[in-house]
This record gives sequence, structure tokens and C-alpha cells, in this order.
Amino acid sequence: MAEGIYVGALLVATPLLDDPNFRRSVVLILEHDDDGGTLGVVLNRPSEISVTQVLPSWDSLVTGPSVLFEGGPVQTDSALALAAVPSGEEPLGWRRLHSPTPAVARLGTVDLDAPPEILAGEIAQMRIFAGYAGWTAGQLEAEIKQGAWYLIDAEPGDTFHDDPEKLWRMVLRRQPGELAFVATCPDDPQMN
Repeated sequence: MAEGIYVGALLVATPLLDDPNFRRSVVLILEHDDDGGTLGVVLNRPSEISVTQVLPSWDSLVTGPSVLFEGGPVQTDSALALAAVPSGEEPLGWRRLHSPTPAVARLGTVDLDAPPEILAGEIAQMRIFAGYAGWTAGQLEAEIKQGAWYLIDAEPGDTFHDDPEKLWRMVLRRQPGELAFVATCPDDPQMN
């Protein structure tokens, strides 16, 4: 498990978190500043909306499933894209996440106003998120102390997992000790 909040870490909702926006969610932290707050995207909420419906020119670059992901409850009418580059290069239209962890070293955000052609040969994987998750300074730290989130180190396959609905259980299952048992918690704890 990670110690402090940092770019590239995963926030994994504990079974206690029942906010429908974040229930059983896995959030990748994209920005964190002790004074300015934290921004991230929910990785495991594919929507029913296909990329071709909203951003057709980007559809061929998206890693399946080819749908918009519900990135969080903030600015749901705007889109944010994450992409991985195969090399250490920084292609035009792509901005690296400044993370201390090698698991997300090749991840960055994509300028969706840029022509997709300039990134077509430059990115290996990509997902587009409608909205994002945001916390003001100190808010996320307080939620973690209250037991709403586990702070966990990301692994390379997490961001573009091919079965996003199983990501919550998978991330917890690979943790050491008692945390791995949380993955077996039923959807409704009353049914236990």
C-alpha cells in the first residue's frame, strides 16, 4: 500500500464508501497538490456511450471497450483522455503525468483538440473519460482517515484493464495481508 497521496496512485473505495459516484470505484490520481487539492479519474466505470457518438475522430485510437468512461462527478460534460506512449518520447498533443512510480511512467493526458493523426502512431493505448473526480485541499486526506479509501500503488495494466468491471476486486486481491480479503466482500454487506 502507498503511504501518502501522489500522482499515479490508486484510490480504491472501501466497502464503507456508499456514495453512488464512487461505490467500488478505482480512481487514478492525475494531479495532487497539498495546497490545491487532488484530481483523478474513475478507471472502472465504462458508460453505454460509444466514442463514435461523441468524438468519432478518436475512435480508432481508443483501447477497448470503445466507450466513454465515467471519470467522475465533476464536469461530466467535458472529456479528458489518458494515453500511454510506447517509448520515452513526448509526442505533440500529449502531456506526461508527473509521477514517481514506474507503473505510470508512460502515461499522460491527451489534448482532444489536437488532430488525432498527429498521435496515431505515437500512442499505444488510450481511454476517454467524461468528467473527473476532484477534492479540495485536505478533503481527500480526511476521507482516507475516515476509512472511505485505500491508497494503493498502481500497476502497469490497471489504467487500460480489459475488463474494467473486475478492476476493484483484482486490485484488492493482489494486496498483501488482510486487505486481499476485502475483495471478497459482498456487494451488500447485509447479505454476509
